[in-house]
Amino acid sequence: MAGTSGQAAARRRAEDLRDAIRHHDHLYHVLDQPEISDAEYDKLYRELKGLEEKFPELVTPDSPTQRVGAEPRPGFSEVEHVAPMLSLDSGDDEEDARRFDTRVRSALGDGDVEYVAEPKLDGLSLELVYEDGSLTRAATRGDGRVGEDVTPNARTIGSLPLRLRDTDRGTPTLLALRGEAVMLIDEFERLNARLTQDDKPVFANPRNAAAGSMRQIDPSVTAARPLVFYAYEVMSVEGLTLVTQAEVLDALRDWGFRVSGETKTGLRIDEALELHHVLERRRDELAYEIDGIVIKLDDLATRERLGATAHHPRWAFAYKFEPRREISDILDIVVQVGRTGKLTPVAMLRPVDVGGVTVSRASLHNREEIERKDVRVGDKVRIQRAGDVIPQVLERIDEHGKKRRPRFRMPETCPACSAPVVSHGPLDFCTNGLACRAQLKARIQHFASRQALDIQGLGERTVEQLLEAKLVSSVADLLTLREEDLVTLEGFADLSARNLVEAIRTSVEVTLDRFLYALGIPEVGTQTARDLAGHFGSLDALLAAEREELEAVPGIGPKVAEAVSDFLESRGTRQTIEELRRRGVKLVEPEAPAAADFAGLTFVFTGGLESMSRGDAQDLVRSLGGRTSSSVSAKTDYVVAGVDPGSKYEKAKQLGVTVLSEDEFLKMLPPGAR
Repeated sequence: MAGTSGQAAARRRAEDLRDAIRHHDHLYHVLDQPEISDAEYDKLYRELKGLEEKFPELVTPDSPTQRVGAEPRPGFSEVEHVAPMLSLDSGDDEEDARRFDTRVRSALGDGDVEYVAEPKLDGLSLELVYEDGSLTRAATRGDGRVGEDVTPNARTIGSLPLRLRDTDRGTPTLLALRGEAVMLIDEFERLNARLTQDDKPVFANPRNAAAGSMRQIDPSVTAARPLVFYAYEVMSVEGLTLVTQAEVLDALRDWGFRVSGETKTGLRIDEALELHHVLERRRDELAYEIDGIVIKLDDLATRERLGATAHHPRWAFAYKFEPRREISDILDIVVQVGRTGKLTPVAMLRPVDVGGVTVSRASLHNREEIERKDVRVGDKVRIQRAGDVIPQVLERIDEHGKKRRPRFRMPETCPACSAPVVSHGPLDFCTNGLACRAQLKARIQHFASRQALDIQGLGERTVEQLLEAKLVSSVADLLTLREEDLVTLEGFADLSARNLVEAIRTSVEVTLDRFLYALGIPEVGTQTARDLAGHFGSLDALLAAEREELEAVPGIGPKVAEAVSDFLESRGTRQTIEELRRRGVKLVEPEAPAAADFAGLTFVFTGGLESMSRGDAQDLVRSLGGRTSSSVSAKTDYVVAGVDPGSKYEKAKQLGVTVLSEDEFLKMLPPGAR
């Protein structure tokens, strides 16, 4: 009995300690207003850790002691976002922003419109999911639909609450929000100084530092990096109602998140534009990097009326700052050959700092672009980082009286293999296919990339070594590499050779959409590959499709259909596919629906379920051939309402969508489905 009493007392003390530590974490990491010394904080933390070590059953996932200490993982798994993380329509001209305002007011009947304007943070965008107040998942943006699960790493960020703070507005049963993991400029400079002292590569800018720190396989490395999280958008919420973005920001602050102090609410378009100009002048005074402002409609119901395109919401606009520009000299112009054989001229520049990044090369795009700008070796040029990322030559600066070099001409033969070059419009192509070493190298790198077969450890340097040693002459050769082949290469030992061979071996079971992307079909990115895979269902069906059938796929027009058809009909492509299959590639075909009643049906889950988590219920529907969505529309077949269902329940009733209780949903399942 005494033991039970002692354990109960320990539980109460642990809860008190967690509450106190969360309070002081919020004061320190979010408000920058610490109330106690580091020594006092450490004393509380050590006491809690001691109790949890003595009574392991007291440990909770959202305990402050669980921020650091997860074991390194073999890689990142992919997760589907609760709601799509769309990109933003953008521009760097005031007229672009005014046209956005005109479109919004026109769509809403030209009434008064209020906006919220916030800094466009330059970091790594994350989705956070909280269930019943506790952090259950963090994911990178990825392609907007699917991202990488970085939950253990996100847990190490001190300003990111593991549990939502209790407020008068209540705790939502589900909260999916979007924000930015950033590295403050001072911390970025200190990190680079440490890396320099340790003779390690430094980061080019705070954004790269934030992204590189968050995508560490070992969470303890992330924990050692000074990341800060700012929240700015609620993607989905259940269990309470939010009406405006201003209310969203207040709720985020109340729940314990950092929200940028530069964010302003209740603005007309002129006031939003003035904030842009103010922040552009103050840009270098801020603690973090920004590259513009985001202007958003304040009213959430009005946002829903406006909706979104396939790429961006119609209710938000990113008004970018003018790109940072500097002057440099063109030291040389070289021609690179890509995986499709396209020749791209690249200006090699006298290195120059552009907004904190050293730029030494910039794409000149194509033959017509060089002729239009009339840039030559030896010219002085103005360069910019478009979107503060991609270096480009903006214009030539006239130097009166200076004799210029001859005009640059694109080569008539491939610089990598000397094969003839052919022109298609402004573009030039090598005619040698995969017999061209440069094309083969780029194609192998693409084949092994993360969104293709995702072969860990097969980077550019290793591909170059494999080609030099003549160990591969096609992408299919990768699948027959042996450890004894690899240990002959510089930098490889028994363990690294074994790891790469194992990575290749485990990559050969691949979904159809990834395989199509890996093939490097012109005009086909990850989304188009998914569209093709979803429409045809199997590789053989796709290979047998006529061009007209390709054009019938939603989202695929005549240009893409022609590119796909030409590529898949070529003899070389067919031989490559056959060789890959022969050497072990196995396509994971979509599962046939296990229950015909679910095939083609769309379910939306709202509120808390008692028999399973909402994520498990969604997985179950998909495994039975159905679809799930995070929002209710007229096309929704069923809304499954659990405890505290929230606004989706009300919308389902308004639209006449069938609402099921949890018991009714369970009765729909076929025997043995759970």
